[in-house]
Amino acid sequence: MKVLVIDDDVGMTTAVARGLTSEGFTVELADNGIDGLWRAREGGHDVIVLDIMLPGMSGYRVCAELRADGDWTPVLMLTAKDGDLDEAEALDTGADDYLVKPFSFPVLVARLHALLRRAALGSPPATSVGDLRMDVRARRAWIGEAQLPLTSREFDVLAFFLHHTGQLLSKSDILAGVWQDDFEGDPNIVEVYIARLRRKIAALTATPVIETVRGAGYRLG
Repeated sequence: MKVLVIDDDVGMTTAVARGLTSEGFTVELADNGIDGLWRAREGGHDVIVLDIMLPGMSGYRVCAELRADGDWTPVLMLTAKDGDLDEAEALDTGADDYLVKPFSFPVLVARLHALLRRAALGSPPATSVGDLRMDVRARRAWIGEAQLPLTSREFDVLAFFLHHTGQLLSKSDILAGVWQDDFEGDPNIVEVYIARLRRKIAALTATPVIETVRGAGYRLG
């Protein structure tokens, strides 16, 4: 698997590159946002590790530019502060996950493997409910004929709902089914992703897709 690490902390990236190489990854490095965006656009990466604070161009902008290009390579955003605003902005710009610095190397590897596993889920190819249709192997989703622009994590949340159509799902159910054993953060992250999915779906249809059952959870269909 090929990983692109975009960070200007040379000491950290050298150590991370050495460690990831020993774990079987092929690692490419960039030390500024402009070069990182160029390398990301060259393609061929299975996952991108992206720092927020970069010279030339912020990680937020790099991620937003990639998503605007239609590039949905999984992005793990690095933030130096344990702050809700950093995390929320990382997700809003299209990142799939975030990790707070300083982090342990085993946690980084676990997060990367989790993103790669989700990107390679071998589920039944096409499933639909109402106007929503998903091709799980191709990792694409549509409302009617319009494609939904989803990040890797957004796709997994929606696919989990689709595989449990009509069932009432609690936050704990969704965390266990999507984040599994690599989740260490606030369980309210589920609300963040559902809000993002609803916003993207609402841009294509007026028909609600994900229902909130007050005090109990959520339901699709």
